[in-house]
Amino acid sequence: MRFLMIEDSDDLAHSVAERLRLDGHAVDHACSLAEAEDCLSAAPYDLILLDLSLPDGDGRSFLTRQRRARRDVPIVVMTARAAVRDRVDVLDLGADDYLTKPFDFAELEARCRAVLRRRGGATETVQRFAGFTFNPLTAQLVVAGEARELRNRELRLLEILLAAPDRIFSKSQLCDRLFSYAESVSDNAIEVYVGRLRKKLEGSGAQIDTVRGMGYRLTAA
Repeated sequence: MRFLMIEDSDDLAHSVAERLRLDGHAVDHACSLAEAEDCLSAAPYDLILLDLSLPDGDGRSFLTRQRRARRDVPIVVMTARAAVRDRVDVLDLGADDYLTKPFDFAELEARCRAVLRRRGGATETVQRFAGFTFNPLTAQLVVAGEARELRNRELRLLEILLAAPDRIFSKSQLCDRLFSYAESVSDNAIEVYVGRLRKKLEGSGAQIDTVRGMGYRLTAA
């Protein structure tokens, strides 16, 4: 998934971003609300991590603007404000979850996964499609009773395609989801990961089609 982290502490942002990247996520960091707006105008995001105390304003005003504009990207608030009133306020404004600093990275990851599952309408972690099962928490794909481990970007690519079977994703859309601005991406990077994932899906009833001139889609054979 591609995350946008709006946080003015470089040390915290670096630590969180590195942890999320180890899980295969692409993370862009904005130090201010103005930078965050620039990022949102340039790329789609699967989830936003939002601090409330920022150099150019209160994160609550950003949250309010997103919801009034009917932008439904999930938002998890990260803040040192621990009062119950603060938590109630941001949840009422449209935040999907609230995490008080300092927090454990494992809890942050778990809350992000839970928010993404709820937004996707999923109540179970394990997903099933065309003869395979997929558990994103254990990075495990099971085809015909055989467990096949997925590497980070293979896992994220399968998550993207599996969230919308039969939908065509262009190379640029997949790059936007899989890589951050800071990463250098070659022209054939997506082809490489699609090829690897195709091999992992062999023996199932699923295939990744190449739609010439348009992109890729996951279908049931």
